[in-house]
Amino acid sequence: MAEELVFYSNPMSRGRIARWMLEETGAPYRTEWLTYEGSMKAAAYLSVNPMGKVPAIRHGTTVVTEAAAICAYLADAFPQANLAPPTHQRGDYYRWLFFAAGPVEMAVSLKAFGVSVPKERERSIGCGSYESVMDTLSYAVTRHPYIAGDRFTAADVYVGSHISWGLQFGSLEARPEFKTYWDRLKDRPAYLKATAIDDEEMHRQLQAMKG
Repeated sequence: MAEELVFYSNPMSRGRIARWMLEETGAPYRTEWLTYEGSMKAAAYLSVNPMGKVPAIRHGTTVVTEAAAICAYLADAFPQANLAPPTHQRGDYYRWLFFAAGPVEMAVSLKAFGVSVPKERERSIGCGSYESVMDTLSYAVTRHPYIAGDRFTAADVYVGSHISWGLQFGSLEARPEFKTYWDRLKDRPAYLKATAIDDEEMHRQLQAMKG
C-alpha cells in the first residue's frame, strides 16, 4: 500500500511552489489548508513544522519543510517523474536550486525591506550585493534551455517560481533573459493545474474573510 502524501499549505504562500512540484510528480496527495493566525500556529501543525509556516509535506512518516527541500525530496521520492538528473550530473541542479533558496531569496528580501548592505560589508553576507545576485541569476538561466541542462527538473520549479513572482511583483529586474526563461515554463500543464487549484482556494478564503 502506497504511503499517504499530505500537503500543508495556504494559497497565498510559497506553498504554490510545492503544489506545482507535486503536480509535476503525478503522485496522489491530500491537501490540508491552513490559516495564518489559526491552524498554522495550532499545536497539531506545530508538531509538523515548529516554525508554524508552510509549505510542508508528510509522506508516510517522513516530514519535509522548506520549499526547496520539498522539491528535491519529491524528485527523489518519485523517480518515475524524471524530475532530477542522474546523480553524477547534478552539479547545476543542486547549485541553482540552492542558489535560489539562499542568495536570491535573501537579496530580494533585503531589497523589499529597503535594507542596503554597505559595499565594504558585502563579503560578510551570503548574498553579497543585489546586483551580483541578479547578474549570477542571468548567467544561470542563459547557459542551457533549462536551469540544469537540456530538460526540465525540480530545480526549474523552484527557480522558475522565484523568477515568475519577481517579474510579477517587481522584486526582480525585468531582464529579457528572465522573461525568456519563464516563457519556457509558464504553460506546463502541471503549473497551470496547480495555479488553478490555489487560485480557487485563494478566492474562497478571500470571500470568507469578507463575510
